[in-house]
Amino acid sequence: MNDQMHPADDGTEHVHGELGDAEFAEFMELAAEEGFDPEEVEGALGEAGHGPLPVLAVVGRPNVGKSTLVNRIIGRREAVVEDRPGVTRDRVTYEAEWAGRRFKVVDTGGWEQDVLGIDASVAAQAEFAVEAADAVVFVVDAMVGATDTDEAVVKLLRRAGKPVVLCANKVDGPSGEADAAYLWSLGLGEPYPVSALHGRGTGDMLDEVLKVLPDAPRQTFDGTPLGGPRRIALIGRPNVGKSSMLNKVAGEERVVVNEQAGTTRDPVDELIELGGKTWKFVDTAGIRRRVHMTEGADYYASLRTAAALEKAEVAVVLIDVSESISVQDLRIITMAVDSGRAVVLAYNKWDTLDEERRYYLEREIEQELVQVRWAPRVNVSARTGRHMDKLVPAIETALESWETRVPTGKLNAFLGEIVASHPHPVRGGKQPRILFGTQAGTRPPRFVLFASGFLEAGYRRFVERRLREEFGFEGTPVQISVRVREKRGRKK
Repeated sequence: MNDQMHPADDGTEHVHGELGDAEFAEFMELAAEEGFDPEEVEGALGEAGHGPLPVLAVVGRPNVGKSTLVNRIIGRREAVVEDRPGVTRDRVTYEAEWAGRRFKVVDTGGWEQDVLGIDASVAAQAEFAVEAADAVVFVVDAMVGATDTDEAVVKLLRRAGKPVVLCANKVDGPSGEADAAYLWSLGLGEPYPVSALHGRGTGDMLDEVLKVLPDAPRQTFDGTPLGGPRRIALIGRPNVGKSSMLNKVAGEERVVVNEQAGTTRDPVDELIELGGKTWKFVDTAGIRRRVHMTEGADYYASLRTAAALEKAEVAVVLIDVSESISVQDLRIITMAVDSGRAVVLAYNKWDTLDEERRYYLEREIEQELVQVRWAPRVNVSARTGRHMDKLVPAIETALESWETRVPTGKLNAFLGEIVASHPHPVRGGKQPRILFGTQAGTRPPRFVLFASGFLEAGYRRFVERRLREEFGFEGTPVQISVRVREKRGRKK
């Protein structure tokens, strides 16, 4: 099911998240009675219902002004800017808005050809940013003109096949526009003369960006035909047993298994019959700590892991129970949750545990993984096949929850009970109340609540906990956004 929009009965499309026309009309009537601006409510539903925002990658060779341009686009100074090449290494993502459209901007390190070590890592990172983006802004220094490296980036962009807007940066006045015109030779269409430092020409460039940027990003996880295999990403830190698990569920040696960490570099897609169904498993390279400081190949492997997660519907996170739960494990789990995928935790090498280690492991899980108590847990041994038959039911449960939708009427009856039995604490002489809400999207479930005042984080967590108790949602993140009524009685 596509949760961006659904065809209406008359053949047109509406954008009410996953609310049907009748339910939407009833909901808007309720919003008007409570004093909310209809446009504000529709905007909130749109934001919660569309799922992830489209992604714009800003790429180019070092020191052409990419981070300065990103700061200009997002309207604040966040990206690190320094007058020397190589300052930006990690891909950094920011949210931006132009002409009423919201999108994500990815700032990348400079792309160079024929580089080694950390420079190769930066180049690999920029390549991945292009692969994961919906459109690209290619920044060239108009004062220098097109270099061999710029020509190499053009070849990369052509291979990627993404829409590209050519930004001729450092054009501070009319005299520099002639330099920008020379960049037609790159073959990427019209170069937009811009001064990222002073803001000159950025509006025209962003207008062009909106023309090529889709309203919603590609939903890579449902790229398979309707009824096709569901996609499962096996993720975890290096040498945790991902390849062994894939071989065990496949019933044959399909992936190289070696005690040396990092044997797997590229994700390997495998169609596997399990539990009477066909699944598409993606065996991924392990994610290493401080990936931007590792060798180029390992760094690229971590990026490919992120790509596999983006294409998956459910993430099976493998944790090695013979070792203490590490910061890396927590980071990987957070990565899966933040991606909005369904999550199953598989505790591998369970057959190696003695009673003492089992006791301490349970304490670690209780303390370290309190934020993902909702994720199904399977204790397995990829080596012996112990409890592998429990993996499929856990995955099916997580996927079912991931796609669950609660009707608006049922949700508001539930919210009414919460407000009556557990009202928000009084703060500053005021007691904010949840007035009404709706579920605007699924995959994962996304709720938008409308309130009379600011709801504290602790109360939001309480609402999420009660939602899970009432409606399940085992194995899926639940996203809750809150809109506060600014003035009572507007547009009644």
